[in-house]
Amino acid sequence: MKKINVVWFRRDLRLHDHAALFHAIHAGIPVLPVFIFDQHILNELDADDRRVEFIYQALMKMQTALLKISSSFKLFHSTPLECFKTLCTDYDIEAVFFNHDFEPYAIKRDDEISQFLISKGIKVNSFKDHVIFEKNEITKDDGLPYTVYTPYSKKWKAALTSSSLQSYDCEITAANFVHIKSPEQFPSLHELGFTEHATIFPGTKTPVEILRNYHLTRDIPSLDGTSKLSVHLRFGTISIRQLAREAQSFNEKFLNELIWRDFYASILWHFPQVVNHAFKPAYDHIQWVNNEAMFKAWCEGQTGYPIVDAGMRELNATGWMHNRVRMIVASFLTKHLLIDWRWGEAYFAKKLLDFDLASNNGGWQWAAGSGVDAAPYFRIFNPYLQTLKFDPELKYIKQWVPEFESFDYPKPIVVHEIARAKCLEVYKEGLQS
Repeated sequence: MKKINVVWFRRDLRLHDHAALFHAIHAGIPVLPVFIFDQHILNELDADDRRVEFIYQALMKMQTALLKISSSFKLFHSTPLECFKTLCTDYDIEAVFFNHDFEPYAIKRDDEISQFLISKGIKVNSFKDHVIFEKNEITKDDGLPYTVYTPYSKKWKAALTSSSLQSYDCEITAANFVHIKSPEQFPSLHELGFTEHATIFPGTKTPVEILRNYHLTRDIPSLDGTSKLSVHLRFGTISIRQLAREAQSFNEKFLNELIWRDFYASILWHFPQVVNHAFKPAYDHIQWVNNEAMFKAWCEGQTGYPIVDAGMRELNATGWMHNRVRMIVASFLTKHLLIDWRWGEAYFAKKLLDFDLASNNGGWQWAAGSGVDAAPYFRIFNPYLQTLKFDPELKYIKQWVPEFESFDYPKPIVVHEIARAKCLEVYKEGLQS
């Protein structure tokens, strides 16, 4: 039995500019690509979760490229440990290569698999891939992590070199991959327990026009003025290095958004407690109202505030929501309705195609005032003023809430002025306790 190297794909679903794949290929031993439909993750999802369809489509695209060189993915639908036990029985594995993932489950999973492989005498190699800088690469002069974005971003930009953004040239040739006589048969989405929607996801090509005008159009939800690349970044179907190079060339505002992504990943790495607790501990003392009927109205886009309802309906229908509107709906839930940010975060985690734990948590804690570099608690978005500023012609609202001027549309579930005053009172009391 000839020795092979395994590349374990997770949130990096591409065959180009891929750190782990590059290093595996250059180790000089044929590579077996592996993907695991992880039951620990899939069992927590609804059957109509479109993210599984996105992953499936990405894998099919990669499989097509592999078949052309007489290779194939090795697919599993099980738990990672059981999969690697099978792989170790079926193959003589020299080393396993994968890219870093800093979400709590991923860290625990990777530690378990690494210990198992090492016990079998198999080398484990992992690499930075889904961010530009990670772990302790961007810290204060005293080595402590940044918790404010602006100084972090300045240090990030100062540390950036051409090598930081250099691509990994992965040669997809028959000589570099395990030859498969009988290609792996992909299970259908139905066999995996999921619904096929035939969803057409946004492409990965970034029009130069969007990047050039991004700073002018990014806050207008009625325009197609954002890149729509967040789902591709989440699952790694596009290289962050490629995108950062393009942003560096065409739009610094877009580059800043990529730095926010690195920043929130850094926060999750250094402060994993943010998953369940406020970054600022005092905010865990806030006495949330947590009215379930109001939460249901928010989820369904029936609050009587058109800009909020438009955002929630867009999310429910498409799995995506415009970034400006994400801030508006999050502020409304936490400050107008006084519902725990963790409720909103969990709903977004369930619905967003581009759900990323670090960014989702960071955004929600920013809205609630409890996170790093967060807006002060007394800054409360006025939905009417946000509408005037960002959707003055009501194009976005009319698209998602066509009945908003009719008798069928619900009355506001709270009065802005009263809700604002109550929010200030509740936050003040919680932060003083």
